[in-house]
Amino acid sequence: MDTTQRTEQQRSADRRRRELLEAADRVVLRDGPQASMNAIAAEAGITKPILYRHFGDKGGLYAALAKRHTDALLASLRAALDAPAERRERVESTLDTYLAAIEARPQVYRFLMHPAEGGHAGDQGFDVGKHSAPVLRRMGEELAQVIEERVDLGPGSQQLARVWGHGIVGMMHAAGDWWLGERPCSRGELVRGLADLLWGRLAAAGDRAGGPGF
Repeated sequence: MDTTQRTEQQRSADRRRRELLEAADRVVLRDGPQASMNAIAAEAGITKPILYRHFGDKGGLYAALAKRHTDALLASLRAALDAPAERRERVESTLDTYLAAIEARPQVYRFLMHPAEGGHAGDQGFDVGKHSAPVLRRMGEELAQVIEERVDLGPGSQQLARVWGHGIVGMMHAAGDWWLGERPCSRGELVRGLADLLWGRLAAAGDRAGGPGF
């Protein structure tokens, strides 16, 4: 098989994988945590063994969906962090971007972060608890890198940036989960409250010399 043929086969496989992920997204938007492999295969017009062939198992499909949505969320968060604004505005904008994302697609959020209640005949759903922690871990590491690049935290800055990164993601996740379930206040009120909690140390820290600024 020559290189051109292998490349075309890879493109075809990648295209088919994207189509299957889009079908899975449609089911997740409709069913949330109750989404099943059976429903996704039916939506894609294929049998479940073919779905397994592309993703290996439920965990493989969940990981692919998690990466797809986490990539999009991280891109939005980076855009908010890079916006030309004062530091306090960027902090609030970043928090709001996360909350807006889970508010806009709550079923996707619940699928990624909450196990299904009950089960499906012949398909017990996705083991969400096993896979959601890496999503939060990745977000924490990404934010830690941004903080380290932009903020002068003094001695031990790398470790402290990781403490901040994972701590902020944990705060956003816990507060957002509570807010999405109970809606005790407006999104803007939640954003301002969380920004107030973060602001003291963030306001005092200087920009890292030679960095893009924060």
